[in-house]
Amino acid sequence: MLEKIKFEKFTAFDSLEIPLSTGINIFIGANGTGKTHILKAIYAACDVAKSQKSLAEKTNRVFLPSGEQIGRLVKKASLSGYFEVTRRVADRHKSLTIRLSLTNHIKEPEKATLSGAYKQWLQYSLESVYIPVKDMMANAPGFRSLYNLRHIHFEEVYADIIDRVFLGTLRCTTRQKKLLNILQRAMDGKIISKNEEFFLKNKQGELEFTLLAEGIRKLGLLWVLIQNGTLLNGSILCWDEPEANLNPKLMRTVVEILLELQRIGVQILLTTHDYVVLKEFDLQAKNTDKVIFHSLYRNMSKIEIASTDNYLNISPNVIDESFGSIVDREIKKSMTNLGK
Repeated sequence: MLEKIKFEKFTAFDSLEIPLSTGINIFIGANGTGKTHILKAIYAACDVAKSQKSLAEKTNRVFLPSGEQIGRLVKKASLSGYFEVTRRVADRHKSLTIRLSLTNHIKEPEKATLSGAYKQWLQYSLESVYIPVKDMMANAPGFRSLYNLRHIHFEEVYADIIDRVFLGTLRCTTRQKKLLNILQRAMDGKIISKNEEFFLKNKQGELEFTLLAEGIRKLGLLWVLIQNGTLLNGSILCWDEPEANLNPKLMRTVVEILLELQRIGVQILLTTHDYVVLKEFDLQAKNTDKVIFHSLYRNMSKIEIASTDNYLNISPNVIDESFGSIVDREIKKSMTNLGK
């Protein structure tokens, strides 16, 4: 499992070190505070442990800087930068750390510097998945073939998630079946695929993903990743804004699933701008659950972080502040109308 990630002069960060919960990590903060960048760096490091790709090449394809010049990932006005990720492996006494170092003038990934326990890192396979904001299952057939044939300007997380959903199914455990049943009730059906096209199957028949609401597609994606064994004990799930295009009512189901996945050993990292997401974790999490809230904020021009395992102690909390402001404005408006 991942223990921490550290940045120095990398993308939006001057200097930032984040200790990670082995359970659920929830990143909040204003736009531009680097939440998605954290997930992408973590995912790139996790993916190479299984794909055996170069960390520099994977990072370049996941972030996709202009002209694919990897040196552009160095923080502006800085000469060099790096990020490093540390993980714990079950049968090793010492943790493993890898680092990707860059200078701002290099263009090709092969000129970046890899250091740390890189060879050992690659020896221990690690299952990981990154769920981007935009659903890709409805576009899987055409996009998959196009991406394999042409060099198109899409971050590689989109191609990777499609590859994950086409993995063969596994025999489900009792706990997996429990999770699948929860999702099936919420979707009113289960997911099947035919010729690389996905359908929601229920008593009324089969409905193709292109005709499904995007929120239901997200539940379907979770269903597939659980069924095919991508999300099992020891795997890493990075999810960028799970609330996007999802009715707030369904967030109760999503949080229930995420907490159960954490209980079976999946390490989860997600970003959110949504009050409902935070409150559902606050209401549903048990004392034994490992949930940490990471609040990213700007101190002058520098991005800093405050972490807590208690929802009430999140500070600063831009989500609560925004909703509190709405309530204050509503009260003010009501009081103004009373005087008329």
